[in-house]
Amino acid sequence: MNWKKKDVPAESVKDISKKYGCDLLTASILLRRGITSPAEIQFYLEKDKRYLRSPFMLQGMEDAVERILDAKEEGEKVLVFGDRDADGVTSIAIIVDLLRSLDMDVSWRLPQGDEPYGLTIEAVEEFAAQYGTLIITVDCGISNIAEIERANELNVDVIVTDHHRPQETLPAAYTIIDPKIKNGDEYLYPFPDLAGCGVACKLASAIRFALKSGYYGASICLLNTRPANGDAWVIETVKLRNLVIIDKLTETIVPGTVGINDTRLGAFFSNQLIFTWDAPLQKKTLANIFGSGVEFNMADLQPEISAVMPFVAGKSLLRLKEISRAARYAVNSFSELDVFYNLFVSYVQKKEGFLSDEDDFDFQLAAVGTIADLMPLQNENRIIIRSGIDSLNNKMRHGLSDIVFKLGLSGRKLSSTEISWQICPVINSAGRMGKANVSAQLLLEKDPKERDRLASEIIAMDAERRDLGVKVWAIAHPIAAANLEIYSGNLAFAWSDDIPRGATGITANRLSSHFKLPSLVVSFNDGIATGSLRSARGYDLQGLLDQCADLFIDWGGHGYAAGFSLEKVNWEAFLERLQMAAKTIEFSASKPDADAISIDAELPLSYLNPDIFKVIDIFQPYGKDNKELVFLSRGLKVIDIGFIGKLEARHVKLTLDVGRYKWAAVYWNAAEKVNQDFGLNDLVDAVFKIELNWFKGNEIPQLCIHDLRRQGTDEPSL
Repeated sequence: MNWKKKDVPAESVKDISKKYGCDLLTASILLRRGITSPAEIQFYLEKDKRYLRSPFMLQGMEDAVERILDAKEEGEKVLVFGDRDADGVTSIAIIVDLLRSLDMDVSWRLPQGDEPYGLTIEAVEEFAAQYGTLIITVDCGISNIAEIERANELNVDVIVTDHHRPQETLPAAYTIIDPKIKNGDEYLYPFPDLAGCGVACKLASAIRFALKSGYYGASICLLNTRPANGDAWVIETVKLRNLVIIDKLTETIVPGTVGINDTRLGAFFSNQLIFTWDAPLQKKTLANIFGSGVEFNMADLQPEISAVMPFVAGKSLLRLKEISRAARYAVNSFSELDVFYNLFVSYVQKKEGFLSDEDDFDFQLAAVGTIADLMPLQNENRIIIRSGIDSLNNKMRHGLSDIVFKLGLSGRKLSSTEISWQICPVINSAGRMGKANVSAQLLLEKDPKERDRLASEIIAMDAERRDLGVKVWAIAHPIAAANLEIYSGNLAFAWSDDIPRGATGITANRLSSHFKLPSLVVSFNDGIATGSLRSARGYDLQGLLDQCADLFIDWGGHGYAAGFSLEKVNWEAFLERLQMAAKTIEFSASKPDADAISIDAELPLSYLNPDIFKVIDIFQPYGKDNKELVFLSRGLKVIDIGFIGKLEARHVKLTLDVGRYKWAAVYWNAAEKVNQDFGLNDLVDAVFKIELNWFKGNEIPQLCIHDLRRQGTDEPSL
């Protein structure tokens, strides 16, 4: 196995360390992983939920909140419609739980059995017949053009909340919230890769803000003045709505040269609340600029903010700018007004209990759904998942706690790894087996006895799902292998009448991991072909779908996972089209070298102490686009060797002496290497990850060895 460690300039490492206040090891890992922009670094170094973007930055959010609050006021009947997977189920639980807490008349629905993905005309018509008037879709809806048109005909409003990529034509919904909506080539929301449950979490947070905050819907201006070059002064102001900047204005004026009516300020401030920091000083400055006859009606927020956040008391904005953490991550210059804006948002959040315990329960669900849906663990998703995991380990919400108990995970500290490998598959299993409603019922059920029954049912379905997965893999793998040449070696493709619809997604994912290629699995039912796609090597699935779109009944998804359905009469045409499309596939990432391992940092032995977990914690949670840290250390002494394995001792457990500390280590499938590649009392070089192993109720730090060799043997490439 080759060891590869990317060279990074020492000066660049020092620059990142100094600018962002992190240690040199962390800086070197960030640089080696290509995490260099302020926005990217911020979401690694900061955990606080205040770094999450306002939900009102999502287009359509205020319209959605207003419509839902109107429905509450009028006692309307509401339907929440979601998807059958873990993302959809957690999204349903977030919104239904919230609406129930508001005493709203709410029901929920998702696809059962072989029902198609997304909102159906049947569901719309049945809901309208029950005198329902508002449908909220979660994790679906962006492609349901005909279904939403039918809802409009029946006087049913539809709020679409989704995260899948829109098609060229958007549905005529009451409003749409989707982070992937673009204006031209630019996304309207800064981070398009929220999961459906992430969007649902944002909607729930926005509704709570509207119910709690006196600032909801209010138009507010923040104002600050500062000296410019020479005799001039700069007047800076921003206009906010729901804590989001919607307009900015900067005027540079030499005192006594113009009246306020000769500037843009008068119109900007019309009918606005004006807040400032240190009002006496600001009024004095404005009087100097425009004369004492001009009166600014402004409120001083400095005393109020200082009462809630005592560390700012008595400090000017200029002084606060020098100590601001947010200033570290500014792409452009960070002004005193930027400091004021950040203080104001933090003040409102603290004063009004924004992001409360209720929100923390939502973050638990959003963490599970985001991990399950294979969203990249970058940007906001990192804080959503961190917050959810922290909340899970503090006070787990009902439903999830029942699953955790059945899995034997109670009492241990959960990480993204346990969630990904153990909890997500269980929640997904109900949908795979055509009974996704059971997972949703479990997350929403209040009665402990009923939850226990539902959790047992889901655990049984998960065992059935695993057995089904083995059988389907035996069908799909040889078909995909035989088809590789037909599809230019660029696509792993399997289809069969014997593949159930519920297994297409998980099988496509397994094919993708196995072949390191985009993968497609198709099942057939009642003359309809239903396919699931999973990406690999950075390929955007949109390019494949676009070339076949006219053949589909419906289709949707995102760059990493997508799906479609088509009538079987179009099947031969689809196969021909797919062969041509496969030839055009180009990968943004090379095929992984199975005999190579990338190293994040080389650790001197003195670094192998408990403090190393502080660095590891910065890069957690691990998942898509953020793999576990891999380290190299040299000269570890093997002082004990044991073997693991019930039927056959194939694995090795070691004790490694690094000087002050001794580390337990595991080396999987390495029994045959003992006394060949290494032996007792040898000094070895090792590549490993560092983890906490749960054993008999205790967390034990250990190294998980990727590769190990005796010092003095052939040096692997670095």
